[in-house]
Amino acid sequence: MMTDTEIRLKGIQVLTDYIGDVEAERFVALIQREPFDYTKWHQGMDEDLSVEEISEKAMSLRVRGRKGTVYASSLVTSTNN
Repeated sequence: MMTDTEIRLKGIQVLTDYIGDVEAERFVALIQREPFDYTKWHQGMDEDLSVEEISEKAMSLRVRGRKGTVYASSLVTSTNN
């Protein structure tokens, strides 16, 4: 079992390897800034969507000015894309 510090370091490493330094920093800032329900996020992941489709979905939510909880499933895709 990894320690909390090891999990944080590995998580940042995976994020930066996959989406780059700047986007990883933005992701962390978004998670800290927005209300976040991990259980609902995990259950609703849109793994079959492309990065472009997820981006469009996220932008649509932002344009509509949706208030309340924003789930990461609107922003995250699987590593297979």
